[in-house]
Amino acid sequence: MSKNHNDIYDYRHPLYIGKWRKSVVCLTKDFANDNLDEPHLKRRTTILSQYPEIERLYGYDFSTAIIAIVSTMVQVLATYAFSHLLVDWNWTIFFFSFVIGGSMTQIYSAVIHETAHCLAASTEMQNRILGLIANIAIPIPIAMSFRRYHLEHHAFLGVNGIDLDLPLKWEREIISAMLKSPQPWEYINFVFTFLMDILIYHYCGYRGLLYLFMSLWFGFSIHPAAARFIQEHYTFDDGQETYSYYGNLNKIFMNIGYHNEHHDFPQIPWTRLPEVHNIATEYYDNLAYHTSWFMVHWNFISQKQFGPQCRVTRSLKAHKKGRKLLATLKRMLS
Repeated sequence: MSKNHNDIYDYRHPLYIGKWRKSVVCLTKDFANDNLDEPHLKRRTTILSQYPEIERLYGYDFSTAIIAIVSTMVQVLATYAFSHLLVDWNWTIFFFSFVIGGSMTQIYSAVIHETAHCLAASTEMQNRILGLIANIAIPIPIAMSFRRYHLEHHAFLGVNGIDLDLPLKWEREIISAMLKSPQPWEYINFVFTFLMDILIYHYCGYRGLLYLFMSLWFGFSIHPAAARFIQEHYTFDDGQETYSYYGNLNKIFMNIGYHNEHHDFPQIPWTRLPEVHNIATEYYDNLAYHTSWFMVHWNFISQKQFGPQCRVTRSLKAHKKGRKLLATLKRMLS
């Protein structure tokens, strides 16, 4: 392909697998680097040209609101039980905070993720309120900040200085360039969560807060579902920067493993992501994917080739360069 043709055509079409090589820890300390934009917008355009019926899946699913309320009640009741009823059951609180508390924390994370995309209710205000509800049993304020940075993560996947999902350089030295002044809803989130923590401490004491913090730590560290933080964008293959998980735990954790489908179609709620896969199966079955979160954790910890640098990045200039080819794609598919 001539250099001139490269200037008007995205060679990655239709699966949008790049030509970059994944970073290997023993060989490099740097991220892999791509010279074009993230792949998902163009893959969505390509898939919709073949399967326009997918647009009928857009919208929201109010079952997420029910899950947010019920799961929060479960965790708050457990907090009360360990502070008033099971006060001498120290090993039980440890076990319960991993099995139930950690699982609840991952479910809250999935709910907050849905509300960030306004997929849990019909209005932005309703989604923000549901995000705050899901934050009640997480003793630090994360919902509104996650919403803000996560939407940038979708729009600028892998872009240096914008995508906060990339490991930083205390993990990687660039935290000062990426933190921004809080917005009003983030202040509301802070005050709301602080007041909830005070109420929990008042009615449940230090054991109540300890249970919530233990649940948070387990849920975001060694819990099986926490492997999704590695599964989603850590590079296991050359040229592919997003990976899905198709194991049975999707049934418990709100299909959070369908990550390629989600990035391709962020307007579709979690309950309908398997339908996207089933409709456009030739696109997703031809991408690398995971079937075990346990093996994701195990491989990342035990194999020396994996580390924080196993990601792909791009400059804002490269992102814009790739976006300029979108018009060519649309003309080609029309």
